[in-house]
Parts: sequence; C-alpha cells; structure tokens
Amino acid sequence: MSRTKKASPGRILFVGSGPGNPDLLTVRAMDVLVNAPVAFVDPDVPASIVGLIGSARPVAEPAVHDDMVHDDAAPGAVDPAEQVVRPALGDPAQVAKTLVTTARTGTDVIRVVSGDPMTTDAVLAEITAVARTTVVFEVLPGLPHAAVVPGFAGLPIGSGHTVADVRGDVDWAALAAAPGPLVLHATDSHLGEVASALTENGLAPQTPVAVTLHGTTCQQRTMEATLATLADLGVGLAGSLILTVGKVVGQRQKFSWWESRALYGWTVLVPRTKDQAPEMSDRLVGHGAIPREVPTIAVEPPRSPAQMERAVKGLVDGRYQWIVFTSTNAVRAVWEKFAEFGLDARAFSGVKIACVGEGTAQKVRSFGVEPELVPSGEQSSLGLLADFPPYDEIFDPVDRILLPRADIATETLSEGLRERGWEIDDVTAYRTVRAAPPPAETREMIKTGGFDAVCFTSSSTVRNLVGIAGKPHARTIVACIGPKTAETAVEFGLRVDVRPEDASIASMVDALAEHAAALRAEGALPPPRKKSRRARS
Repeated sequence: MSRTKKASPGRILFVGSGPGNPDLLTVRAMDVLVNAPVAFVDPDVPASIVGLIGSARPVAEPAVHDDMVHDDAAPGAVDPAEQVVRPALGDPAQVAKTLVTTARTGTDVIRVVSGDPMTTDAVLAEITAVARTTVVFEVLPGLPHAAVVPGFAGLPIGSGHTVADVRGDVDWAALAAAPGPLVLHATDSHLGEVASALTENGLAPQTPVAVTLHGTTCQQRTMEATLATLADLGVGLAGSLILTVGKVVGQRQKFSWWESRALYGWTVLVPRTKDQAPEMSDRLVGHGAIPREVPTIAVEPPRSPAQMERAVKGLVDGRYQWIVFTSTNAVRAVWEKFAEFGLDARAFSGVKIACVGEGTAQKVRSFGVEPELVPSGEQSSLGLLADFPPYDEIFDPVDRILLPRADIATETLSEGLRERGWEIDDVTAYRTVRAAPPPAETREMIKTGGFDAVCFTSSSTVRNLVGIAGKPHARTIVACIGPKTAETAVEFGLRVDVRPEDASIASMVDALAEHAAALRAEGALPPPRKKSRRARS
C-alpha cells in the first residue's frame, strides 16, 4: 500500500508594517514581505506597503469569508498560488485558524498588520490562538504609530509621555492625571469622547491638541486645536489618527521637519516609462512630494536588428575608437545585444566611452565599466561636444565613432562630431513610441491644474504628454532637464520655470525644490493647496 508523504508545515510570520512609511520597515520585515509566498493583509495596511509584498506576483483579492467554508476544506483554506490575500475583519480565532490551515499545507504564511503586532489586542488574540497549536510562528515588530508619528509631526514629547489607544477601554482619570504629554491612538469618531472625558477628569478646555492624519507618509497632515475645539475637527478625517495632548504642541513650528520640506504635499507629474520612473519618484518623495507616474513613451527594439548586430561586431573587431552614449536606454540596448552574442564588458576593450551626462555614466558604471569622458560643464549634447577631442590622425588609430541612439534623436551631436573630423556610425539602438493615453481622471488633472509641477526629461516626453493627455495648465510649474527639452516645451506654449545647470534627474528635482522654497519665501507661493477628493484618490 502506497503512502503519501505529508508536507512539513510552514511558519506563520506576524509582520508589523509600522505607521505607513515603507522606509520605516525593519530590514527583516522588508525581506520577508518581498519574498512572501502567501500574505494575509489587514485593510488598514497602506498600499505602499502592500505593493512590496511578493513583488513578482499580482495581489489577490479578499479570500477569507464565511461563505468560503466548504465541507471538504478547512475554513478559509487558501491556494498557495495566490500571492496576497486580504482577510475579512472579524473573529481573531477564525483568522488564526485560517493561518494555521494554510501553514499546514507546507507554505510559509505572512500576516501583515499595521503598526506593531504585539501592541494590538486583536492581533495578540491571533498570536495567542496560533501559539496553542504546533505550528511555528515568529513576530517581526513594527514601529507603533504612537512611537514615531509625533516625531514626524515635529512634537518633542520627551521621555515622560503617556501612550494610550482610546479605541478600546480607557482609564480616563489616569490619563488626565499623567504628568507629561499624552499620545493617543484614535479615529475621528473618538475625538468628541476624548475631549469630554479629559476635561471632565480635570484637564483645562484650553489644553492644546495636535491631530495627525496619515502619519509618516507624504499625505501626513497635522492640525492644531484645543480640547474645547477638538470635536469640530472630526468631520472627514477618515483613517488612523494620532492625538498629541499638552503644551508641547506649542513647539511644533520650531521642530517641524517633515511637513516643512520644500515640495511637501505637492503632486508632481512624472512622465517617464515604468522602469525609469523610480529614480525621479524617490527623489521627489525625499523633498516631500507625491509623484504620479504617467508613462508617455514606450521603448521598443529597432524594426531591424541588422544595424545593431553590425555595430556590435564592429566593436569586437576594433572598428571604433569611441562609443558615445546619449541615454540609459542606449546603454541598455547595447548591453542586451552583448548578451545575445555571449559578450560582456571585455567587448569594450580598446574602445573609449563617452556619456552625455552623469545619469548615463552611472548606467555604464553599473556594468563595471568606467567612461573616459563625461561633460565637465553642461550635461547635454552641446556640453559633450565642448569637451570632445577632435580627430588626430597621428594619435588616433581609428577615426570612427559608434553612436547608438533612439530613432528620433536630433542631429546636433552627430554633426558636431563630424565637424571635429570623426566618421560617425549613427545606429538606431531603440525606438521610442508614444504610450497609451492615461486615465480620464489623470488627463483632467493635467488640463485643470491638478498637478503642482511636471518634470520633463526629454523633448519626446513633452511632445508625447501633450499628444496623449493635453497641455499642462498654466499654474503647473514646469521643470525641464536640459536646453533641448526646454526649447521643445516653449515650442508647445509652456512656460519653463526650472532648468538645472546639471542635466540630471537629481539636479532637476533639487532645482524644483529650491524654486518652490524661493517662491514660498517671497510669499509668491501659498502652501500646497488642498486637493479635491477626486484628485486625492
């Protein structure tokens, strides 16, 4: 009689996602989330955290419901092929049973909760229920909201503060008698109760209160009130709130650092392809902005591979003295062609490499090769030409340059190199095509000023954005990475507000932040306007 080997049970890992900012995850939590085979996620875990879970697979929809209980399956049993499952809120014992059932199929199960698992009663009940079984479990702590949100709101609570979650049972008399500031976890429905209970137990109605919504994220908003006016703030404050009660609220302007960043609360349009957008988006987030990525171009291989194949063969055969890269896409295209032929960085042996800017140079360096030439001044085709050496028949053994570029590249660089005595093989390494139009809501935001700024990185992004979505509203601040991009923007009737000296993503975003800070200092720029409900969604 044959026997089927029983699968060894997996583990259950309770992961605290912290208050919402992915940068505040522990290194261990980040690793577990990215590699999660199956995850059960609470609805109050922010989308920015959910997006990290099992990055290679799609997110599955809610799967733990009473109507999923069948005679031939344990309650809430989950197919491990589903990457992420959102359990319904309900009985902790039922959720724990689902976790254990799934783990016993041999799959590690990730339970993702907001804040810290050991500071939430419902999650503690789940952990307790799991601990009664033989399934191995781990708890990965997350930063509790109350521990970090006041710091992001500029509230110096010191070591003598008292923390309480007023969403459950509360000893109001003890809270009111606490000597230091109070840090309270609440929702909008609790504001009236907090105000009345604390004043009834001895705190003055004029006691200052700071209410922080979406703490630690770029949507964070802190409002000041007193116990007497606190209940009036409760309208429309959906989500988790952190209340800081006490005289420390008066010091908030002095210590505020998160909400006072130059681009804080701004929605910035990033017209980049999906794989290129993260660099700019991360830089914008660092200045407090909320990037919205809208691809305007798609990069595709050339229609015929013959040109690139001859060019790569020429590199190996010593046909070229230089190869000039004008974009990261060109670097990627050449490297992919190397891979097709089984080549590596050694194919560049004896060939000098020039890059139009530092961003392109960094892409080259990522493949273990150091460029010989990057413009010392303006990082553009003109800047590269200013530094590029003329052909010298005595010192240059070969007079030919390989220029792998997009199909729509301008002739400025190739003509300038020819004037310096070089022969040019101008090869189409990739094609740029117009992307599909963004959703109607995004197009409306572009046309009506829903974006505070837009950052253009090439002439094609200008042309294509206008083509697929319309011209940005006059109130939208326009930043362009270099002179050619700015020239194209002006041709389309746009006012160029920002153009960095150094044509790089980092410099353009930093210049935009400096521009915003200068306008605000001059009183020419009000605080970021409150977005409509539709725009925020």
